[in-house]
Amino acid sequence: MNLIIKNDCINVDWENVATILEKVGLASFPSDVRKKAFENSYVVVFIYDEVKLIGCGRAISDGAYEAAIYDIAVKPEYQGKGVGRIIVQNIMQNLPDCNVILFATPGKEAFYGKLNFRKMKTGMAVFRNPERMHSKGFIE
Repeated sequence: MNLIIKNDCINVDWENVATILEKVGLASFPSDVRKKAFENSYVVVFIYDEVKLIGCGRAISDGAYEAAIYDIAVKPEYQGKGVGRIIVQNIMQNLPDCNVILFATPGKEAFYGKLNFRKMKTGMAVFRNPERMHSKGFIE
């Protein structure tokens, strides 16, 4: 693998981003919605193997003390090769000294635990589709 890390949204294939996010089981949104979300984020990361997009992630932040990580995704054939770790570490390095939260896909908690994230005892959420989030294991 010849990994290239990109921290901007210039020349990103948004259809490919949407496809990768769907393949790993994250919420399905049209490519124009994904584009808006990434372009409005504080930090973005796109990982390429040569010219092929293989992973992405983003964070929103107030730039002072709070941040949240979203849309961490690595193409299935590249998972287990350190790409996800690179994405999260790159995001963390590009955030100010913040408290950082994230939603882990059920079953991926151990991955984030290895990167020093800890389960919250008081996390709460309001979802647009609570039945779907319950069936996926995100809420009780």
